[in-house]
Amino acid sequence: MFNFIRSHQRFMQVVLLILILPSFVLIGVSSYTNFTANDNELVKIGDTALTEQEFDRARRNQLDNLQRQYEGAFDPSVVNTPEARRALIDSLIDRRVLIQVATGEGFSVSDAALRNQIASMPELQVDGVFSPERYNQILLSSGISVKDFEQSQRAELSVSRVLGPVSDTVQLPKQVLAALEDALTTTRTVQLLNFNTLKYADDANISTEDIQAWYEGHHDDLRLPQYVDVDYILLDEAAAVASVPAVDEAQLQQYYEQNRTRFVSPARVQLSHILFATKAGDSDEERDAIRVKARETQRQVKADPQEFAAIAQAESDDKGSSRDGGSLGWVTKGSWPAVLEDGIFALAKGDVSDVIEGPDGFHIFKADDYVAESGPSFAEIKDEVEAEVRQQLAADRFAEMATQLTNLVYENSDSLNAAADALGLTIRHAKGVSREGVLAADDVGEGAAATSEDAQDLSEASVRRALFSSQSIAQRQNAGVIELASDKLIALRASEVHESQLPELDKVKGRIVAVLTQEAAARKAVEEGEATLAELQKNPESEADFTEIQSVNRLDNAGLDKNAVDAIMALSLETLPAYVGIKNETGYTIAKVVGEEHGQVDPALMGFISQQLQQLWADAEEQATLKALRDSLSVNELPALQRVIETGDDTEI
Repeated sequence: MFNFIRSHQRFMQVVLLILILPSFVLIGVSSYTNFTANDNELVKIGDTALTEQEFDRARRNQLDNLQRQYEGAFDPSVVNTPEARRALIDSLIDRRVLIQVATGEGFSVSDAALRNQIASMPELQVDGVFSPERYNQILLSSGISVKDFEQSQRAELSVSRVLGPVSDTVQLPKQVLAALEDALTTTRTVQLLNFNTLKYADDANISTEDIQAWYEGHHDDLRLPQYVDVDYILLDEAAAVASVPAVDEAQLQQYYEQNRTRFVSPARVQLSHILFATKAGDSDEERDAIRVKARETQRQVKADPQEFAAIAQAESDDKGSSRDGGSLGWVTKGSWPAVLEDGIFALAKGDVSDVIEGPDGFHIFKADDYVAESGPSFAEIKDEVEAEVRQQLAADRFAEMATQLTNLVYENSDSLNAAADALGLTIRHAKGVSREGVLAADDVGEGAAATSEDAQDLSEASVRRALFSSQSIAQRQNAGVIELASDKLIALRASEVHESQLPELDKVKGRIVAVLTQEAAARKAVEEGEATLAELQKNPESEADFTEIQSVNRLDNAGLDKNAVDAIMALSLETLPAYVGIKNETGYTIAKVVGEEHGQVDPALMGFISQQLQQLWADAEEQATLKALRDSLSVNELPALQRVIETGDDTEI
C-alpha cells in the first residue's frame, strides 16, 4: 500500500487537498456554523463567521502542502508575513461566500455530471480510459471512502457553478484585440543620449552633517534583525573519506587485479581461421581423420601464409567467414574460451598456429594483426587506486558517522564537542545568521557567515528554522542535525544570540556615504539631463552626442526598461524629431524619436496573447462578481482580524 502511495504522490496530494478543504464540504454549512460558534470570530459572512481557529487550521494545511510540494525545502517565513496572511484570509472569505451562495441558491450536481468529472481525472485512468480498479485502489490506499470522496467532489462542482458561468461567457471585444495588436506592432525609431551617474560621482561632496542626518532618518533601514553566531560541524563525503584508515597495499593490489579491465586495455588480435568441423556423434576414427586433414592443411599454410585466405575459402567449414578468407575480425583477450585463447594470444603478427582443437572442431588460426595489452601498472596508479578504494569505503563510513553524529548531538545537547571529538571533525564558527538569511559581512564583521565557504549551507531554510527554534534560542540546546543533501549533514548550535539592534554610525558610515554619493550623482545627472532636454525642445536641431538610430517596440525593447519604452511609445509625434526625458537606475536618458511605422503580429503569437488576455478578463469578471456577492452577504471584518494579520502567531520558522 505504501509503495502505491509513493508512486502516486502527486495524485494523493490532490485527493488530500480536496478532502482537507474546510470541513463544511463534508458536514454542511449549518453544522459547521454550530461547531465553530464559540470560536474567536474574525469575519462575519452572512449568517456564518470565519474564526481564528479555522484560519489557523487553514494556515497549517497551507504550510503542510507547501512542505510536501517542495519536499521539505520550503521556507515557512515566506508565508509568515502580513501580506500572505491577508491573502489566505481573502481566499477563505471568498470560499465561504461561494459556499453560501451555492447552498442558498440550491446549486446541485447530477450523478451523471459527478461521474463524468471523476472519470475525466487522468490519475484514475488506464490507457486514457477510467479504471474502477485504480479508482478503488487509490482511495483504499489513502484511507478515504468512496462516499466521502464523491461527496467532496460533488461539493466542489457545486461551488464551481457559482462563478463558472461568469468566466465561461466572457468574450474579449474585438476592438480591444485590434488596439492591442496596434500597440504591439507600432515601432518607433529613436536615438538616445545618456547621463550616467558614474560620471558625476567624483564631484559629490558629502559632509559629516549629511551622514549624521541620513543615519538619524533611517534607523529602521539600518536596524539589524535578531541573529545568532553559529557553531557547526559539517559531515560530508570529504570528511568520510578522510576518516577511512590506511588501506593495506595487498588489498589495493587485489582491487587493481579485480578491476584490471577498467585500468588496462587488454590485448587484441585480428584473426583469420580455417575450421574443420566435428559433430557430437562423430566416432574416434572420424575425428582422427578430420584431425589428420587439419594437420596437412596447417603444414600447407605454414609453408606459404600468403595462401591462407584462398585455402580458407576452399577448405573451411565455417561458411560465414570463409567467404572473407576466414576473417573473424578483432578478438579481445578474455572473450573466448581459454583452450583457444592460449593458442591465439601466443601468436605474433603474421604467425600461423598449430592445429587447435575447440568445442566445434579443429582450427588453424592466423594473426593478421596484434595489439598488445596497454595501460598503467599498479605501481603507476597506486594513488588513484587507493583514492577509489577509500571512496568506496567512505560510503559505508559516512552512514556510520551520520548515525553517530546524530546520537552524540542529541545525547550531549549543550555542546558539539563530544561529537567533534568522537568523529575527528572540526567545529566551525560563523556569525550573522538571521531568520531571513545571512547578514552582510559589513554588519557583523570578521567571521561573517556571508563570507564563509559554507555560506550557502548556512542560509538554507531548514538550517535557519532549526537555529531559531525554541530548543535552540530559549533552551540554548543544540539545534539538531540537518540533512542538506544525501551526502551532507550539518550539526548546529547557536553559540550566541544577538537581539535586534541599531549599528553604531561608524560601522555603517561607508554604506551611508555610498548611498549619499549615489543620490547626489543621480541628482546631478537628472539636472544636466533636464537642462539639455529643455534646450533640445526649444531648439530641436541643437547638436548633441546621440547614439545611432535603433528601433523600439513593445515586443522588442532594444534593451530599454519598461519605463523608457512606455515614455517613448506615449510621446506625441505631431512634429519630428520629438524628445522625452526618462529617469532610470543609471541616471537620466533623453530619447529622440525620429520616426514611426506599423506592422503585424505573428498570428500564433497573437493567438497566445488573446488566450492570456481572455483569461485575465475572465479573472477580473470573477473578482467583480465575488465583490458583488460579498456585498450582498454583508461581509464584515471584525477588530480581531487586524491583530491576526499584523502579528500572526508564534509558529517557528
